[in-house]
Amino acid sequence: MRVLGIETSCDETGVALYDSEHGLLSDALYSQVKMHAEYGGVVPELASRDHVRKLLPLIREVMAKAGLALDAVDGVAYTAGPGLIGALMVGASTGRALALGLGVPAIGVHHMEGHLLAPMLENNPPAFPFVALLVSGGHTQLVRVEGIGQYELLGESLDDAAGEAFDKAAKMLGLDYPGGPLIAKLALQGERGRYRFPRPMTDRPGLDFSFSGLKTFTLNTANAARDADGVIDPQTMADIACAFEDAVVETLAIKCRRALQQTGLKQLVIAGGVSANQRLRERLDEVVKKERAGLFYARHEFCTDNGAMIAYAGCQRLLAGQNSDLTILARPRWPLDTLDAI
Repeated sequence: MRVLGIETSCDETGVALYDSEHGLLSDALYSQVKMHAEYGGVVPELASRDHVRKLLPLIREVMAKAGLALDAVDGVAYTAGPGLIGALMVGASTGRALALGLGVPAIGVHHMEGHLLAPMLENNPPAFPFVALLVSGGHTQLVRVEGIGQYELLGESLDDAAGEAFDKAAKMLGLDYPGGPLIAKLALQGERGRYRFPRPMTDRPGLDFSFSGLKTFTLNTANAARDADGVIDPQTMADIACAFEDAVVETLAIKCRRALQQTGLKQLVIAGGVSANQRLRERLDEVVKKERAGLFYARHEFCTDNGAMIAYAGCQRLLAGQNSDLTILARPRWPLDTLDAI
């Protein structure tokens, strides 16, 4: 079964073609980062308009890369939520109309299920069951995964997501948007140990997260480091970035180890944009070795939003006989643990 996947939940337009027998055939992605950087964050209306401009050309590009005509598509999967409602509507309406015109089934896919299943696109995918850390700009969740659609929420952030905290910390240091990758790059030049930031909620039981206090600590540290002209010297800025990254990474690592121990599972999946962070991968690799477990994640280009993960997740549900009706489904909020199992 060949499934065309469409991702338009936020500021990236992603399209991919996945074949249930031959794997990923082609994919293409357009990022709006440069456009939104001017405003220091995503502007929803601009995101929606750009999806309108880019989506159809990307669909044509993906089909051309695969060497196939559009009528070779057996199903269409589109991100139905969670995300920005206007952006979601672009992909949902296009995907639903395309499926109707081709006479094939369509399926609305949960964005975070797409991220969670992205490691399945790799040569050495995890097997069910496993613990998943979903960590992105909008989500920080620990989930027990028994199968597709069989999700038990173990813990989540009570305020900011880890990716959002990265972006806000970067803004405090005067870095551009998106700040996460810039913080990670700057941290490589930092002196580890000069500053020590708190590891929030690690001194109490449970698997929930909180990053609001860490943001405040970062702001106070940055303000204290400014000279009379309000400038932070480059080395101090790198040291602060290093301490912030270490605090977030160590907090996630402590909670992941606790989740493995509580569930007794021996596989840990990390997914979402922050899963591309090299320090996080290294630290979690240390954790799973101590727990005699395995660590799984997607290649870098499939950590951030992309069409391949939507095509794969949609394909699995279409193969199981699920599909969406003619209603154009778009849900800005959509709890992961409410999905149907297959």
